[in-house]
Amino acid sequence: MLKIRKMRYKRKRIYSPWKKKLLLLLLGGIAVGATGSKRGISKFFASIPKEFRKINREYLRQLITEFYRDRLVDMIDISGEETRVVLTEKGKLRAMQFSIDDLKIKTPARWDKKWRVVMFDVPEKNRQARDALRSKLRELGFYELQKSVFIFPYECKDETDFIIEIFDIRRHVRYGILESVTNEAELLRHFDLA
Repeated sequence: MLKIRKMRYKRKRIYSPWKKKLLLLLLGGIAVGATGSKRGISKFFASIPKEFRKINREYLRQLITEFYRDRLVDMIDISGEETRVVLTEKGKLRAMQFSIDDLKIKTPARWDKKWRVVMFDVPEKNRQARDALRSKLRELGFYELQKSVFIFPYECKDETDFIIEIFDIRRHVRYGILESVTNEAELLRHFDLA
């Protein structure tokens, strides 16, 4: 009897800061135009942020080729000589994962005296997403009231929605705003608002 071994494929990690930056640049809506001519590439380099102009042009071509092979980008023919490079859905998800690492909640000068609450009941089959959500909320500075209830004093709806979308658990998470909470003195001390 022949035994079939199940192979596990790890998602290819992108370690290079240039790779991350290029994916985020493409996520931001910049479609890279690539042509066979030096004039077309020079035109592209003039349109990107200054920091990206430091990258070696040959290395940029290699990155785009690697992203194409990994199906993170797609090539769209514009004309006979020009091709546009845009993110695929897979590429957008990968880029969003990079931006979640840099996610921060802005704290205003004055507190509006309202508490933002994130509650979730994510099923066991989505345990990894649940644990990742819990970990990210802690990292952002949320206070854990209970196992699946976190609280924060500042506006964070957009950031919370972004995290929920990344982990694809929208239907299991609730967001609310409270004007008062029973252990408010403890929370005020925790967030240094007293």
